[in-house]
Amino acid sequence: MCNTANEREFLLSRKLGREELINGLRAFRGRLPGDFKFDRDEANTNVLLYLASSDPARADRAEKLIGAGGTIGVQVLNEIANISLRKMGVSWTETRAFLSAMRGLLPVQRLTIEIHETGLALAERYGLSTWDAMIAASALHADCDTLWSEDMQDGIVLDDRLRIVKVPT
Repeated sequence: MCNTANEREFLLSRKLGREELINGLRAFRGRLPGDFKFDRDEANTNVLLYLASSDPARADRAEKLIGAGGTIGVQVLNEIANISLRKMGVSWTETRAFLSAMRGLLPVQRLTIEIHETGLALAERYGLSTWDAMIAASALHADCDTLWSEDMQDGIVLDDRLRIVKVPT
């Protein structure tokens, strides 16, 4: 921490390591109600939110997927924030901590007009919801070859290069 002439304080901290970030996410286990059902517009985000599940098997699977690496899109972060605040009853501070840990563990594909246009084309071509199409478009632009989902059609290949893989529940 340092003081300036204007009496403002700045807190400097080191970047947390991978294990510290995962441990931080484990603090959210049990916050997702056991009877929680994901709506259609919350698809794909559930894979990450299962970290907060009270079901240890689901939480462990989510942790394993995240631990293996990958990329997430801004749409996923937005959906996590919405569900955390509105349905899980998590505070803004906790929501920001969860999102920060996610961004520390997984690179985030920025949302651009090109991704938006790709998403619209995917929604039209494959009949995906706009939300799912934007997530898939982010994955395509990040050169991903697999998109983990719980509700999208297992095995479908988008644009001859992105395979949808169903996550077991």
